[in-house]
Amino acid sequence: MIWMAIGCRYRECAVSVREKLSFSESEVRDALAQIRNRWPELEVVILSTCNRVEIYAALELRSGSAFPAEAEAGISALIQFWADFKGLSPSEVEAACFHRVGAEAVRHLFMVAASLDSMIVGEAQIAGQVQTAYQLAVECGSVGPLLHLAFQRAGNVARKVAAETAIHQYRTSVPSVAVSCFARQIFEHFESKHTLVIGAGKMAEETLLYLREEGARTITIVNRSLENARKMAEQFQGTVRPWEELDAAIIDADLIVSITGATEPIVTLERFRALEKQRGFRPLFILDLAVPRDFDGRLAQLQNVYLYTVDDLQSVCDANQAARDRDFPKAKTLVDLQLQSFLLDIRHRKSGPIITELREFSDQTKRLELERLFRKMPGLSEAERAEVEYSFDRLVNKLLHPTLAALYESGQNPENQRGLLNAVKKLFGLK
Repeated sequence: MIWMAIGCRYRECAVSVREKLSFSESEVRDALAQIRNRWPELEVVILSTCNRVEIYAALELRSGSAFPAEAEAGISALIQFWADFKGLSPSEVEAACFHRVGAEAVRHLFMVAASLDSMIVGEAQIAGQVQTAYQLAVECGSVGPLLHLAFQRAGNVARKVAAETAIHQYRTSVPSVAVSCFARQIFEHFESKHTLVIGAGKMAEETLLYLREEGARTITIVNRSLENARKMAEQFQGTVRPWEELDAAIIDADLIVSITGATEPIVTLERFRALEKQRGFRPLFILDLAVPRDFDGRLAQLQNVYLYTVDDLQSVCDANQAARDRDFPKAKTLVDLQLQSFLLDIRHRKSGPIITELREFSDQTKRLELERLFRKMPGLSEAERAEVEYSFDRLVNKLLHPTLAALYESGQNPENQRGLLNAVKKLFGLK
């Protein structure tokens, strides 16, 4: 079997590059459908968030597979697909991406789900994003037994790390740090400030939770879906304005949080300049958490405009990482232990059918011999028949024990396992 992970993330890749490679939900569905048509045997999950865009893939090797049987060739095939889908050159995608194969691909998934690879270590949001990506892939029919097992175990790993370490005990999500650290640099208090939220997704909701805690009371929500905006406004005692009144809402705002799924900036430099005079050139704090970005990056050059993107949180992330150094090694050890357990389970999964068939073969052979023996010895009592059956069971178990033990132990060495499985099948005439 082959395990693969490729992607771009905040560490190596600026937001301007990530937004070129990101997938909207509809694009994820389209991409998974295309992959399923091209390589029906390939299992795939696509994870696209503000800080990372990653493709996880797994393949059970079979004869006649259209997908490359070598991991490195498989990585190249996925990069080519990604480039074609986004209208980029393969070299552009390859330059922006890391890749992992084999156990390292699974380990990367576990680290991501446990929030140990996040910009802000310990942020709770990523575990939910991983599971959402997995559920979407399940819905699209692109997940098989390998990725089912991997993503279910990833969820268990995330819960185990949260329960057994202090990684998650502090505010570590992007919205919480953005509000408590960055917004506080501009405004001493929020009670008198007018907050505009553009978008009505989960991250917008989380950002509003922290803004309310900081004292924000005047909140306006603008979203393309008025129904979603109204639901959020009810929750946070805010007001709703239609998408067509976005300019008017920007004029009134002191603080803007924007997290939409737009594929290009919704507020350009030219559009904002047309509103400056009506705003009276008041200071404006803009927290653009969208990827691709919602606000033209050139707005940061304007006086009295404080524009921050997800990449601007890096310094705070570094500080949070240092604060969690004490528990970070323990969390990584938990991931490694879970990885070894998972890999053994996967390898035993290959020997499991052989062990089951071997036991069925031996049980059937034993039953036939017992029936023949009891026909020749009809006078045996129930107790005597039971003793004979017990002796046959002990004999068969003792004869099988070395073979079964070797099959279980072979899970730790895939090369030895393949040879042993073939030998057992041949010796016992198994399927």
